[in-house]
Amino acid sequence: MNAETLEFIIYPDGRVKETVTGIIGSSCQEVTAAVEAELGVVISQETTSEYYAQENKQSAKVNTHDTFSDW
Repeated sequence: MNAETLEFIIYPDGRVKETVTGIIGSSCQEVTAAVEAELGVVISQETTSEYYAQENKQSAKVNTHDTFSDW
């Protein structure tokens, strides 16, 4: 399991660069929405490969057959 990280760089002119790592898919937008609302207008946004990745979900399906011989 990856650690979820939010990094903010605040420049002298007031711009803020936000980098999100460790969150797969578009749920990163949900995580950062409240912070972005307080910071102000989002001028640009770049997505990373993690945004387009799909979360790996493992499941196990077991089929059992009980067979009995007639002899």
